[in-house]
Amino acid sequence: MNFTLRPWTIDDLESLIKNGNNKEIAKNMTNKFPHPYTEENGRSFIEFATTSTSSCVFAIDVNEKAVGGIGLHLQDDIHCRNAELGYWLGEAFWGKGIITKAITQMVDHGFKSFEIDRIFARPFGINLASQKVLEKAGFKLEARFEKVLFKNGEYLDEMVYAIRRSK
Repeated sequence: MNFTLRPWTIDDLESLIKNGNNKEIAKNMTNKFPHPYTEENGRSFIEFATTSTSSCVFAIDVNEKAVGGIGLHLQDDIHCRNAELGYWLGEAFWGKGIITKAITQMVDHGFKSFEIDRIFARPFGINLASQKVLEKAGFKLEARFEKVLFKNGEYLDEMVYAIRRSK
């Protein structure tokens, strides 16, 4: 399925809420991506995505609608050569190869645009689909931290996957 990565705009608010207001998505995200996902949450996110100077956050666009998001969040201090990758995709678009390709495009963009040597992602241990797409995109498992996340009343494992700049 064809898609593009592009900057978010306030015109994406309706599609953001439609695709993001999903318990199946929220269960694998930090609490900053709640369920239900409200207009207020959407407005706050779009403001962040369009003004942050330490992040590069794009809409995943299918047929001129924002159906997901992907971003790189630059780290600071002694972690300054690293960026964290975060992403989500509307459930209607799962299983179509979009997110793996979006991750690959974002990794290429990150290494070309920023002075970073490593991009990492931290999926939950229960999110096997996310772990598989990271592996398909060339990420390697670096660590598994047992029962360090607390989400929806239970402790979850945190996985750390990373890809390094080719020398």
